[in-house]
Amino acid sequence: MVADLIRRKGSVVVVALLAILVLNVGVSVVKGNEKVVFEVQHKFKGSNGGNGRDGSLLTSLKAHDNYRHGRMLAAIDLPLGGNGSPTDAALYFTKLSIGTPPQDYYVQVDTGSDILWVNCVGCDKCPKKSSLGIDLTLYDMKSSSTAKSVTCDQDFCLSAFNAPSSDCKVGFPCEYSVTYGDGSTTGGYFVRDYANFNQVSGNLQTSSMNGTIVFGCSSQQSGELGSSTEAVDGIVGFGQANSSIISQLASTGKVKKVFSHCLDGINGGGIFAIGQVVQPKLKTTPLIPNEPHYNVMMKAIEVGGEVLDLSTEASGDGSGSSSIIDSGTTLAYLPNDIYTPFMAKVMASQPGLKTHTVEGSFKCFVYSGNVDDGFPVVTLHFEDSLSLTVYPHEYLFALNDNQWCIGWQNKGMQTKDGREVTLLGDLVLSNKLVVYDLENQTIGWAEYNCSSSIKVKDDKSGNVYSVGYHDLSSACDLSVGKLLRFLLLIAVLLFYPS
Repeated sequence: MVADLIRRKGSVVVVALLAILVLNVGVSVVKGNEKVVFEVQHKFKGSNGGNGRDGSLLTSLKAHDNYRHGRMLAAIDLPLGGNGSPTDAALYFTKLSIGTPPQDYYVQVDTGSDILWVNCVGCDKCPKKSSLGIDLTLYDMKSSSTAKSVTCDQDFCLSAFNAPSSDCKVGFPCEYSVTYGDGSTTGGYFVRDYANFNQVSGNLQTSSMNGTIVFGCSSQQSGELGSSTEAVDGIVGFGQANSSIISQLASTGKVKKVFSHCLDGINGGGIFAIGQVVQPKLKTTPLIPNEPHYNVMMKAIEVGGEVLDLSTEASGDGSGSSSIIDSGTTLAYLPNDIYTPFMAKVMASQPGLKTHTVEGSFKCFVYSGNVDDGFPVVTLHFEDSLSLTVYPHEYLFALNDNQWCIGWQNKGMQTKDGREVTLLGDLVLSNKLVVYDLENQTIGWAEYNCSSSIKVKDDKSGNVYSVGYHDLSSACDLSVGKLLRFLLLIAVLLFYPS
């Protein structure tokens, strides 16, 4: 990975030793927020998989949870963690508490897939350690008093796959298999259990809310999912299919099908909330109907004030390019017919610049100036006059002091009918508030300070509350901050006695 090429410079030996001592304490504190929010962190891997399928609502699950929690229509705050930089384990993840008694699981947030899954006891090739500063946990059905297996003849399984399995026999487990865009795979069986969410109850305040969810119990993995050192416990899909978390919670009457994220590419962490955003107000663009992912129509690309012609094979009749919005992908991928002229315009401002390839796919170069002064601003224009601006410091990332790499990549995502579509990941989504309104089938965004807060409406009470910034990846540092300062004070007294 590119992250492996970064030279990490040491400082004072005493401070390094003290930091090791502090990290070994293993203390972790995460602050609560107002609505139901998931803590999310970002990792350097693309996750484009998952199949959105139409189907009936999860009847039995809905009846059960409506009886217990039907009065609620809440907003949820999901604490985020991670760093959007491709050179620093770029992955956004959140923390979910599942089971009785509850256990914490750190899962990557992915709007490009449709199921939640976590690694389970007995998993083949599941990661054992993570360099992200989190403890990995294997889910064990036998350790949860509320866990139940989902069988292939039950409504959830029929709805998830839009048809009964030809191999299904009453009582047999409902099995799944997912292949992601980078070739990684995971497979296992579905389980139903309790999950705990942070319901927004006041300004920057939350209260506990339980709900029953169905998720995958991963028993086997391949590719980056099984070998990556920047590992998490699983992936939570926020796609449109009935199997996704947002669809399950909405089907039980707990929330509306509206969620938002603000990925902080500067400080790490950010905001992730379920509920209607009332401030700031955002312009929106319609979702392309009957697509399994969050597809929108990109009408034009502007590079340094010059408009790129999209009348190519990738865009068909020239009306635009279908583009997928996907928080589980780090970079941005353009169809070849668009990528070639696009890159020619980006590099036209530096005609004498020599590039070289790093790790087989990253076009890199040596540049000592200010990249915002030396390279053009890119603006993507979408249907209904919604635009998205990407600055040079966002699409270029530093490999070291003077070596820069380009985040724009060749080859978009290929659809089942062979078309290439644009895939827009965190490279363009970071430092923007993005709202997915499935009730009205729109997506909206705007540049935003993701270290601040947003206003979300609680539909049960009608009140509007602030949902704030989280950084799960620094939770350990926050929890041991006083101890660290104390140890540093001791070091100062030892070396500089009064």
